[in-house]
Parts: sequence; C-alpha cells; structure tokens
Amino acid sequence: MYTKTVISSALLSGLAAAAPAAPSSGGLTHEIIQILDGQAQGSGPAGYASSHGASSYGSYAPSSYGASATSAASSAGTAAAASAPSVAADQSGTVSGYNDASAPFASYTPTPLTVVPSSFGLDSAIPAIKTLAPSTGIYGPDPQRSSLPTGPTSHGPYGGVPTTTGAVSTTHTAATVATLPLNPTATYYNTNGKLQHDQPAPYTPAGGLGTNGSLPRYMVESDFDYESITLGLYQEWIELDLFNNGIATFTDEDWAAAGLTPQDVSLISFMAQQEQGHATLLSNMLGETAPPQCTYDYPFTNAREFVDFNQVLTRWGESGVWGFINHLDSREVGQLLAQSIATEGRQQMIFRQMAGLHPMPVWFETGIPQSWAWTFLAPYISSCPENTTRLAWQNFPALHVANQANINRVSPNDTGLWERTDNRTSSPATIPAEDQSCINLNKTGYGCGPAIGNNRSEPLSFAGKQVLLEWDTPGQAVGPNNSYVTAKGGVAGEPAFVAWVAQLNMTYTPLVITGPNSGYTYQPNGTVYANGAAIVNGTSFIALTDTDMFLTPFNLSMINPHVVALGMYQAG
Repeated sequence: MYTKTVISSALLSGLAAAAPAAPSSGGLTHEIIQILDGQAQGSGPAGYASSHGASSYGSYAPSSYGASATSAASSAGTAAAASAPSVAADQSGTVSGYNDASAPFASYTPTPLTVVPSSFGLDSAIPAIKTLAPSTGIYGPDPQRSSLPTGPTSHGPYGGVPTTTGAVSTTHTAATVATLPLNPTATYYNTNGKLQHDQPAPYTPAGGLGTNGSLPRYMVESDFDYESITLGLYQEWIELDLFNNGIATFTDEDWAAAGLTPQDVSLISFMAQQEQGHATLLSNMLGETAPPQCTYDYPFTNAREFVDFNQVLTRWGESGVWGFINHLDSREVGQLLAQSIATEGRQQMIFRQMAGLHPMPVWFETGIPQSWAWTFLAPYISSCPENTTRLAWQNFPALHVANQANINRVSPNDTGLWERTDNRTSSPATIPAEDQSCINLNKTGYGCGPAIGNNRSEPLSFAGKQVLLEWDTPGQAVGPNNSYVTAKGGVAGEPAFVAWVAQLNMTYTPLVITGPNSGYTYQPNGTVYANGAAIVNGTSFIALTDTDMFLTPFNLSMINPHVVALGMYQAG
C-alpha cells in the first residue's frame, strides 16, 4: 500500500547553534515517527511502522537535512553551514531514569478529604479604601476604538459588484528577491562566555537596538510596517466579531451539545474583550487610515463547528504575526505587537482544548508570510465600508485537502472525501453520524470532547499518509467586496512539490499529478531535532510550489514567487 517517498527538507541545520542538527551522511534515522495528538512515537514491537509495513518511509535522500535536492539549494546550505559557528555541547541529563531524583515530599501520604467548605461569602474583611481609576492625565486610559456590541450585526456572502480590484501596488523593482550570502555584519560570536565589548552603562551589555535612551515612538515606520500592521488589524477585527457572533448565536443548549459550560462561554466572551484592546492598539499604531471592522461570512452552523473554525483562524492569525514581527522597521511596534500576539497564542490553545485536540502538540510555533495569512483570511470577509484601506499582500489560489482528517470522528482514518462545511481552505469539519462521532464519547483515547489535554489512540494523521489535493485556478474573486483576485507567484511554473511549513522547518515532498488541478503526495516523516518532536503536527500549512529551494523561518517569504496554491493541513 505504501511506497517509498524521497523528501527534500529545508531544515535549519548548520545555520546556528540553536538550529536543528543534521544527521549523519547516511540520511535520516530509520526510526518511523507516528504522529499522535501531541505525541511522536517511534517504531518498535508495537510501533506503526512494524505493524503497518511503512518502514520504507525511514529511507531518505542524503540531502534531506540542511538542503533541498537541487544542486543550487545544496550549495546554499553547504555555504551557510561552513560559515556558522560550532554547535553547543550536548546537554546530557538523567531524565530517562531520574537516577538522582529526590524530593522531601516523596513519601507524603495524602490525608483523606473529610471536611469541605459548607458556607460561602464575605466572612472576613481586610482594610480598604474606595479607589477610582484615573480617567484623565498621563495615567488615564485612551478610548477603545470598538465598544461592546449593542445592536444587530450583518453576516453572509457579498452579492454586489466590486468597484476596485486587486492589491495596492506601485512600481516593482524586481520579480523576485535575490538570494544573497550572510549579512557581512553578522560576525559576532562569543568563544569564552565573557563580555566582548565595553558596556554603555552598568549591567548593560553592548548591543541591542532601541537601547540608546531615545524616546520610543509607537507608530509604523515604513510601508512594510504599515501593510503588516494593517493586515494584523484586519485579523483582530474578524476575531472581535467572530467571538461575539458565537456568543450571540448559540444558546446554552447549543454550547452544552458541544460539551461547553457557561464558564467556557464566558471565557470566549472575554476573548472578544481582548480583541477590543488589540484592535485599538493596532489602530493607534496606524493612525487615521486604520481600516474599520467589516462584514463577515462564516462557515459554521453549530457551536462545535464554531470552535473548530476558531482553532484554525487563530492559528494563521498567530503564525502570520510571527512571520513578520522581526522584519518590522519599528522595534517599538514589534514590542507591543508581541505582547498582543502572546494572547492570540493562548486563544488558539484554548480553542484546541475546546475542540478536544491536544493543546500544543509542537515544540515551536510556525511563522508564515503576510500573503499567506491574507490568503487564508480574505475568503471570510464579505464586504468592508467604502474607502476602507486596502492591502498590498497577494491572494494565492486555494489548495484543498480532499481527505482532510475530521477531528470529530472516533476513527479519523474513516474520514471520507470533503468532510468540510464548505470549500474554503480553513472551514471546519462536519459532524458525522452519532455512532461514528467522538464528541460525546467518554472513553480515553477515543473521546474528543473539551478537555485540558487529549491524546488520540488513533492519530488524526501520520507520516506516510496519502494526501489527496485539489487546487483552484488563478483569477478567483475573493475578499472584501470580491475586490481581490487570486494569482499564483509571479515566476511560478507547473507545481512539482508540496511544501510543509511547520515549526522551524520547511519540508518538501514530491507532488504526483493525477489530473487537471489535482494530485497527491505523502505526509513527510522527520523530526525537528534528532529523536525529538515530529515536524508535522497540529494545525499547519501546506503550499504547492514549482521549486524546493532552501529556506528557513526568517526568509520564508522568498518562496512566494514560486507558490501555486496555499492550504491548511490538520495533522493533530
């Protein structure tokens, strides 16, 4: 059933001591990694490989780590590795056996619970005075841009005719960004663990940006900053509306059917209030041209689908910011944005828990380019007010996974074709028949109701799984007022690879074409570090490309001119 697949993996080996180390010249280890919801299990007597005959996936091309299969990419990877410092020494510990473990409470015997509180209320008091929050002056709060909703809102697809089409654009200076060697200023390396330069002040090491005492300016400083933060604001607005829309739409009975209590619903309501702050923050950093909230077209029909959609939407929302935050010209803007996106990451984890998924089945969160985040977001915006600021980012054609794993099934391997609420790439899974659903199943390893942590006995996906793909033809109208148009990368030819963007890695697998705009590939095997977390897990990203060029998280946007279509992949 399974065939041998040679994958080309652009991992970060050799680029820095913190990057994944390359394996021996013989290629990857032959251990098969089975992806569970939060667990990567190796093959063994009861492992997936030995029981399912997939051991051929342990065989990789020697170039799989550190470079792609192309000679140019291999050269780039070799050059980077040669210029990098040596890797830090192995940190061996006693984790496997806890040989020296000790604790003063190791022999503690819990006391049987016999007395519990029987009265509740204010039975004690502490000294206090009436304290008012400042409303004016330096400590007074700025107004929110959005208040709590007080009236009806409108949702649904756009039915009008766009008056403007396409992304904001000026004259292009080149079709692609040239690949260059390391920055000539990237020379610092500490060989003795001591300070290498004079300190500008006590307890202040030399270096850093924005540390010279100048007054911070929390405003965008370039077109790149402006377009990136504007994209972020579009994301914050949909989250604000989406969370409130779920609260307003579903009843207590609807939430209970999804396994959620009024306390859980209260948490979602608080998330909406968080988005009020985020939208205000980003609007203030943009100024008077900051776009307002729009009208949206959601893909869910019940509370369970609402939760599933949210765990996907917050995934690309978080990853979209990680992809550009360290490229911003304004360090001050980046500082505040990081403090907001940390909350976004917590939202994504909570929605995964509400969906019965493992909350964080990865070691590293993924960063994606702005055009990727805009591609995923735009199809769910139906219209925006007249003269709303437009974006410069690209809208790629949609890449659909026909056999996308259904998180609501007891057996994800029984997922049929197109078990999604609609044909947009990030729309939630449908709910199967009751006798095939895991939502209300109270059985460890098989139930998928809300939980702090869930590990599935049968994984949503696994290394070697055949992934059936279909992709849209360019030229589709998407986004606000149907005014943006999808297009593949400017130099992209026929698709030949599937790029898997997850954690610190960009891994390629060959694409097998089966017909017009259709084909398949196999989910790749591999770990971020040797014997560590599986690369592909959680809610991740895939792209069709015409090349397997070597890229890493910091320069991932260089793949954009070669992208044919973009999609989401539910791996765990």
